[in-house]
Amino acid sequence: MTAGRHYKASGFHTIFFGRHYRQVWTTPVTVPVLNLQTTIAGGLRAGKLGGGFQSTSMTLLGNNGREYALRTLDKDPYKTLPPFLRKTFVLNLVRDATSAINPYGAFVVPPLAQAAGVLHTTPRLLYIRPDETGLGENAPRFQGKVALLEEKFDGKNNLTPAFGDAQDLQDSEDVLRARYQEPSFQFDQLAFARARLLDIWLGDWDRHEGQWQWAVYKEKGRTLYRPVPKDRDQVFYRFDDGLVPWLVSRPFIVGKLRTFKPHYENIPGLVKNARFIDERALNEVTDQQFQHLASELQTRLSDDVIQAALRHLPPPVYALEGERTAAFLRARRAALPAAARTYYRKLAHQVTIAGTDQPERFVVQRLTDSTTLVSLYALSDKAPLLYRRTFRTAETKLITLHGLGGEDVFEITGDVSRSIRVDIFGGPNPDTVKDTSHVRRGGKKTYYYDTRRGNTLEASATTRDKTHKGVQMHAYDREGD
Repeated sequence: MTAGRHYKASGFHTIFFGRHYRQVWTTPVTVPVLNLQTTIAGGLRAGKLGGGFQSTSMTLLGNNGREYALRTLDKDPYKTLPPFLRKTFVLNLVRDATSAINPYGAFVVPPLAQAAGVLHTTPRLLYIRPDETGLGENAPRFQGKVALLEEKFDGKNNLTPAFGDAQDLQDSEDVLRARYQEPSFQFDQLAFARARLLDIWLGDWDRHEGQWQWAVYKEKGRTLYRPVPKDRDQVFYRFDDGLVPWLVSRPFIVGKLRTFKPHYENIPGLVKNARFIDERALNEVTDQQFQHLASELQTRLSDDVIQAALRHLPPPVYALEGERTAAFLRARRAALPAAARTYYRKLAHQVTIAGTDQPERFVVQRLTDSTTLVSLYALSDKAPLLYRRTFRTAETKLITLHGLGGEDVFEITGDVSRSIRVDIFGGPNPDTVKDTSHVRRGGKKTYYYDTRRGNTLEASATTRDKTHKGVQMHAYDREGD
């Protein structure tokens, strides 16, 4: 079969709209056939249809008690467009851009993730017969198509030995909700940083919060969330090889559509889709830690690992793309520390530190002209330390503190010539701000946003009082709503 023979195009068309992976989509490959009785031990039965915007997807229920996601490799962008564009030539142009995806790229990722120490799904490539009726009333949506089948890592029933002593598997929405309820719920930030460096190495630009599940662990009185990336459709993306996509992918137009090349192309654009989850799950990780992780990944992702992973491509596809992809991965591996530093600096430019709905104490110490120390303590349970990081004035321009719920205390101290601006958002409950710091140059460096009534502010010459009658400044997007 072929994954998408309709992506075949003339030379004239490719000049304007790109060669992309058209040859891969139109190359015949041998694919196992979905058999609902034998593909998964114990058998499968149809579940509910998925709600994805591009892939046609369905949950399959395993008689082993686990759940699986079946989704077509080809995309249909109809739902992603505004209604007034859905019946115009724009739909065909956007659909044609799907050829920028390597349809078999996701099958290369599991051995690379395994070597990197990142939890992962293990997708299978399958063909669905034109006469397959076991998928129920939605069978016509899948008949005659090539699809990907992978584990759904959601809920306790889907835990496997690979997760060790994990207690549960949750989606990002539930994890973010719990994270801001009370202090014992925390992201494993180093594990997430490792996973994000793997994303960058693979050129996977679509890593928003909906692309993650989280394994739940209990450690030393805390609940830790470790990332499980899913939906690896965009690895090895190839987009800017035609006049129109080259223009569209300029940083000032759609900067996130980065092409997988031997060098890293615009790291800020590559990570743009993950900005929301990155800001919330990477605010502790230092430059030194990113460099250590990058060096470690260089060792783990050896030439042999890369070559073995690429052999998961169908043989005709490996013949087309294997050696080139391997060369690109080796070149990107060599440059990974530099990419990690660029990524760190983007994250460090503006950092948000949020508390929880319990009372907490934020301590900001302007230590020197070049350093500011931020610490966060819970005001219960003998005030355990929840967060600590030293920021550098050369890297960070703004630190934003969110107290959220609870009666929080904010303390700012230090006498320096210059420092980082700190914005404080107290939250809906009564809060106390004590700013005794003195910054001699650069104007006001502590901004306090809250309601005027019910809060206590002890200001210095460095403080700007931004309190007023409204409550809109309390808004903090906790879950991506």
